[in-house]
Amino acid sequence: MMILYGIKNCGTVKKAKLWLSQHQQDYRFHDFRSEGVSIELLENWVNRVNWEALLNKSSTSWRQLTDHQKTDLTQQTAIDLMFAFPTLIKRPVLDSGEKLLLGFKPEWYAAHFITDSTFDLTDE
Repeated sequence: MMILYGIKNCGTVKKAKLWLSQHQQDYRFHDFRSEGVSIELLENWVNRVNWEALLNKSSTSWRQLTDHQKTDLTQQTAIDLMFAFPTLIKRPVLDSGEKLLLGFKPEWYAAHFITDSTFDLTDE
């Protein structure tokens, strides 16, 4: 079963949940805030997508980090930050089994679920 990761009160997550429901896609929702994320899950994700795409540098959480935390980022330091502050993770993350989709746009989900299109669904 697909898993949609995010925060329940995030507007973009709500749109993704609505789209999945309207298109009869079965999924389980995993709330970062209440359920957290593991280092192993984050490592799995960065092995499937670029860690820089997964790290949300436009979030309020990013702006609240110290300058020291934001400098000299590596994949491992980014994973550590996302583990400590899950709201730094781009939302939503949809793990469909075959693909990891970051963010939400209806056309990305449609391309993944409705057509055989293979364009990159992680770019915005």
